[in-house]
Amino acid sequence: MPTTPKSLLWTRTDTAGAEHALVDDGHGLAAQGTQLAVDPVPYTCRYQVTTDTDWASVRLEVEVEGAGWRRSVRLERATQRWRVTAAEQGDLDAVLTAAGHAPAGLPGVEDPDRLADALDVDLGGSPLFNTLPLRRLGLNTAPPDTAHSISVAWVLLPSLTVLPAEQVYTGLGPNRFRYASGGFSAEVEVDADGYVLRYPGLAERAATR
Repeated sequence: MPTTPKSLLWTRTDTAGAEHALVDDGHGLAAQGTQLAVDPVPYTCRYQVTTDTDWASVRLEVEVEGAGWRRSVRLERATQRWRVTAAEQGDLDAVLTAAGHAPAGLPGVEDPDRLADALDVDLGGSPLFNTLPLRRLGLNTAPPDTAHSISVAWVLLPSLTVLPAEQVYTGLGPNRFRYASGGFSAEVEVDADGYVLRYPGLAERAATR
């Protein structure tokens, strides 16, 4: 697989926003990125994510901020357990309530043991994080209709609440897979390296020269 660092840019199609990620996939994944979005309130999100050489997630750090508030969360996996630490400044719930939205709740997770089965992390609204299970499972080169049900540590934005979630990834042949979770599903187009090109209802990658 290629080892040249990549610069990836997506435009959100579900809301006004974008994501830029710098990724190095020479030995697993090491990536850092920035998201901008206006829903449910305007925010900037910065993250760093690292996997092992088998593409299982080992660390995720996220910071998100908006007018008058800031939150952060760090997830680290070691000895088959996740350690989660979170912090907040300001009052995101007050900002959300003033904008007519429900309160976000606290960042992080009360019981990290609920994440014990998760080998992948998933950051809300980010097409980059679909690549992690895709590469870990080898779905981009698997026979069509190969399906895997996985557990992930799902980090919601902008709250940074961390939840265990069940997701199903189904290979549809070269450069396509189906993502499903709960009642939602989408057929996603990726490039030869497993990075999203088009995720209906979420994002499209900008062309590069």
